[in-house]
Amino acid sequence: MGGQYRITGDKYPRMRRPRRRGRIALLVTASAAVLGMLGWGTLQLIDVFTGGGEASAVGPKAACATRSPSPGASPAAAKAVPKPGAITVNVLNATTRTGLAKKTADELKKRGFRIGDVGNAPKEYDKKVKGTGILLGPAASLDTSLPVLAAQLPAAERRTDAGRKGAAVDLILGDAFKNLAPAPDADRAVATLTEPKPAATASKRTC
Repeated sequence: MGGQYRITGDKYPRMRRPRRRGRIALLVTASAAVLGMLGWGTLQLIDVFTGGGEASAVGPKAACATRSPSPGASPAAAKAVPKPGAITVNVLNATTRTGLAKKTADELKKRGFRIGDVGNAPKEYDKKVKGTGILLGPAASLDTSLPVLAAQLPAAERRTDAGRKGAAVDLILGDAFKNLAPAPDADRAVATLTEPKPAATASKRTC
């Protein structure tokens, strides 16, 4: 070969590109970091979907805690219902049995109710009530006097009449009527109407 460069001897220089060791090392490091992040993310997802159990050491935050209502939470206000002595009941007989209305009215009077009219049921109900009976009152009696009277005859049907005047309620006795509920059972049923109930509070998760 001419010029100023001359090759001597029997060995020739290898014409190879220098190895890029720095770039390979960088790629290896980056791959390890990506795999590490994927593994950590997988653990986080498992923790989320399984509820986490107890407080986990994975991640910067501890597991969420669930707050339940305090045992001393204030109960809801007691429901106001009238006493039997404040309720006037008309006892009406829709059956063919004689004396049924008077007998039932006397028993209600012993239990503290005020008795209004006692007699046969009007034509629209007479001999047409197949069940135990019907409790009929004004719209305002649905959550007041009717539940108290219903404690004496739980199987009776409750009805209201928006156009009805006065506060008195009717007890219309039907074919299936036999007796009022036992007085102790009726008293317990009335007592439950006035018992305050715990206020419903939903559980709350905090993180």
